Amino acid sequence: QVQLVESGGGLVQAGGSLRLSCAASGTVFSIDPMGWYRQVSGKQSELVADINRTDSTEYTDSVKGRFTLSRDGAKNTVYLQMNSLKPEDTAVYRCYCDEGGRRFWGQGTQVTVSS
Repeated sequence: QVQLVESGGGLVQAGGSLRLSCAASGTVFSIDPMGWYRQVSGKQSELVADINRTDSTEYTDSVKGRFTLSRDGAKNTVYLQMNSLKPEDTAVYRCYCDEGGRRFWGQGTQVTVSS
């Protein structure tokens, strides 16, 4: 079992920045990958970014150049630095990880970008 605890969401003006954190605990030694989805009410969730054990990252096209995902292996934590935020980035962001053939989810954190 893996537990994921997120932090860092909130309200920010367009052009501003936020950093989301996701800390994993439990059976963490084989987590791969780890990342973030986001979902707007009534729409399908979207994979924002993920990072694997070799620190290789992937991003959805709409956030490339604005968001950076990094990993602190010692703390079993990933960080999503979100810069140049746009109103269309408004969503609930949920951390996830895969471990032992199972997917685990965080509780979600709201990010709201005002215009």
